[in-house]
Amino acid sequence: MWYAVYTKPKKEDSVAFLLQNIGIKILYPKIRFNKYKKNKFIEVIEPLFPCYLFASFEKEKYSHLIKYTRGVRYVVGKGNPVAVHEEIISAMKQGMEDDNIIAVKLQRFDKGDRVFIKDGPFRDFYGIFERETRGPERAMILLDVLNYRLELDGCFLAVA
Repeated sequence: MWYAVYTKPKKEDSVAFLLQNIGIKILYPKIRFNKYKKNKFIEVIEPLFPCYLFASFEKEKYSHLIKYTRGVRYVVGKGNPVAVHEEIISAMKQGMEDDNIIAVKLQRFDKGDRVFIKDGPFRDFYGIFERETRGPERAMILLDVLNYRLELDGCFLAVA
């Protein structure tokens, strides 16, 4: 099963490294975009979900070990980790390029607009546009997945 792991800020890379070293499969999607800095545009690669990564592990065997890994705050669901549906993981993997980079394009929408995602890691999913977030190619969309509603944002992922 896949679970979302909430990390301390800017510790996603080190947590991913530590968990991979103990044999846990990690999915750590990143986004590439251009950012204006020091009078020029530079290419920046950042986590798609800052403070989050996804790990595949046996809950009974590894929850305690992951909880006490340096840089980890908790596994989403705390005492009873909540599994992330395989369809979401598969959708993210399909949208990835080399080095876990996801290519995302953003159109302008109004809050409450029902959206159908035609391309990218969440292709063929429906959701409701909530708001734009920090970064030129990011948005918060309330994603409808198999009767579960997940709130996806640059800094927040929670099962509602």
